[in-house]
Amino acid sequence: MKKIGFLNFGHWSSVPGSRTPDAAATLRQTIEMAVAAEEAGLDGAWIRSHHFQNMLSAPFPLLAAMGAATKSIELGTGVIDLRYENPLYMAEEAATADLISGGRLHLGISRGSPEAARDGQHQFGYDLEPGQSWSELAQARGDRFRDAISGGLVAHADPDSGWAQPGQERLSIQPQSPGLVNRIWWGSGNTTSGVRAGQQGYNLLSSTLLLQDDGRPFHVQQADQISQYAAAYEASGHTTGGMTAVTRSVFPIVSAEDERYFGGRRERADSSGQLEGGRARSGPTYSGTMEEVIDLLRQDEAVQAADYVLLANPNQLGVEYNAHLFTQWADLARELGWR
Repeated sequence: MKKIGFLNFGHWSSVPGSRTPDAAATLRQTIEMAVAAEEAGLDGAWIRSHHFQNMLSAPFPLLAAMGAATKSIELGTGVIDLRYENPLYMAEEAATADLISGGRLHLGISRGSPEAARDGQHQFGYDLEPGQSWSELAQARGDRFRDAISGGLVAHADPDSGWAQPGQERLSIQPQSPGLVNRIWWGSGNTTSGVRAGQQGYNLLSSTLLLQDDGRPFHVQQADQISQYAAAYEASGHTTGGMTAVTRSVFPIVSAEDERYFGGRRERADSSGQLEGGRARSGPTYSGTMEEVIDLLRQDEAVQAADYVLLANPNQLGVEYNAHLFTQWADLARELGWR
């Protein structure tokens, strides 16, 4: 069965109409939205992570709180920027949050996306070695993180401390949460990194923006990325991945309030432009009647190919409106045969 969940960008601002005027309101409401999504029957409650912006930036305390407030819904990130992370400290935080939730964590990680800060990583205390790229550094941190959450021995025991067990020479991070390594997703913005994710045994979290744009429709390029990832994963021999996920903006118009917010966003064309020196493409917003949105999703090749469909939710409209939207998404899933 295809899974669906929300992806919360976690914006806050004091503009007129915003129900999230500050960080405190956004954090509390994100927890409440996870509860509402579980009640509506969604499979996942996922959050974005960005630094130096009015958006969610510290995922693990929030994920732990979401896990404590819910019982069954999966909790995810899309994505954690490894340029800002200590992989061993992150492994401890991830295992702790996963244990609190009872093993429901799905962590999207990657090199990260364009951001507001020019020197953000430096201010966090991280710099590149000569000749090293941020992509290479992120790959290395991802490897170490996965080794640590798999029980890898990473520190040397001090036999004189009194804390190490007799005869114990190496130590793993604690706590450990068995199975977490199977729920790590690599956020990929192009086919090359998608193939590499398959080769390395990650699940694939395809980006909302694809680089290496070749002019084909966004959903066709994304479906091709998924296909090539799946082939690479099958050939890899790994058993820790194999799942694929895409994100869409989907707004069924079933009320006057829906029409007011999203009636003018009946887009049918992709958006394209230049990013990081190359062509980039993102998909349209699917807005319309239930029947229109269902038809658009059925025609979307990447949505049909993916195991998980994440739906970007307008968090600034508040918990009550998003709870209404979650119910509509659950109805969509039933109509599409995903339930």
